[in-house]
Amino acid sequence: MKIFVTGGAGFIGSALVRYLIKNTENEVINIDKLTYAGNLSSLNDIKDSEKYFFERIDICSPHITDLLIKYSPDVVINLAAESHVDRSIEAPDQFIQTNIFGTYNLLTASLNYWNKLKPSKKEKFRFVHISTDEVFGSLEDNDDLFNEDFPYSPNSPYSASKASSDHLVRAWYHTYDLPTIVTNCSNNYGPYHYPEKFIPHIILNAIHRKKIPIYGDGSQIRDWLYVDDHVKALYKVALKGRPGESYNIGGFNEKTNLEVVNHICEVLNDHIQVDSKESYNYSDLISFVSDRPGHDFRYAIDSTKISNEINWKPEETFESGILKTINWYLENKTWWMKLLSSGYALERIGVKK
Repeated sequence: MKIFVTGGAGFIGSALVRYLIKNTENEVINIDKLTYAGNLSSLNDIKDSEKYFFERIDICSPHITDLLIKYSPDVVINLAAESHVDRSIEAPDQFIQTNIFGTYNLLTASLNYWNKLKPSKKEKFRFVHISTDEVFGSLEDNDDLFNEDFPYSPNSPYSASKASSDHLVRAWYHTYDLPTIVTNCSNNYGPYHYPEKFIPHIILNAIHRKKIPIYGDGSQIRDWLYVDDHVKALYKVALKGRPGESYNIGGFNEKTNLEVVNHICEVLNDHIQVDSKESYNYSDLISFVSDRPGHDFRYAIDSTKISNEINWKPEETFESGILKTINWYLENKTWWMKLLSSGYALERIGVKK
């Protein structure tokens, strides 16, 4: 197949592109605007593959239609999005533009393209839209889980923009018959994650012995999904998912934010060599800061549907995945040091140029 991946230079997108090129015979067309979070160096392993193509373009651009005609994809997987909650609170306009209008533009272009396909190719075409568990809002501290029928109740500009895009995707299926599928995932982590995100921010602050800030008392609960497990699920959904359906993708790894931070500090205590005269505990870097506005207390995904219908389950536990992630950041300083030339990232992590 030919697979369009929008946002293919981002964290999850680049993981998907690497997986597809290394593990399948499909051709992959990476569509990315290359904003601050898009990084082509995340694709150095596969950039010379004859199956890989890159186009630098915004999904809001009318020229998306030209690229669909040029490459004639069998699947469009939409990962292009603004995704950082703190940024959405500070400047929501870009989230509205990319996540809502960009998705609309991509849907419109895909529908026009799909309507002109031959019947055999038209039947096989899929538009897979990747969303987040944050569209469901916040769970109380109980045994409830987000399933596919859980009502939407977004609480941040980011989650509201993603909820809007999900509704558009569903509308294009029910109104125009475009074969769309929506996936809602829990918090991802793993290699090549932008430094401002929670887990890499913890790791890099600890490495530089800077304070590790935790919102509130750190009791907020998240379900953590290793990124390579996620992209395997996305590929299975593209192959076997039913048009018009949504699938929740979770890691079965609920942790409080404080538990995550403490575990990372414990691993670093065991893995980082320090001066033999010095005794250092990375947990001493933990600092509690004022909670952010509209901070959801708990997210938790019910992945029963994708497990039963598509036979997917995560392979990594949180312990195995976080160890791989920490080791990657320790072994790939060149990758993340280049990103710290960003004033925003430098300010947040507290590292001087």
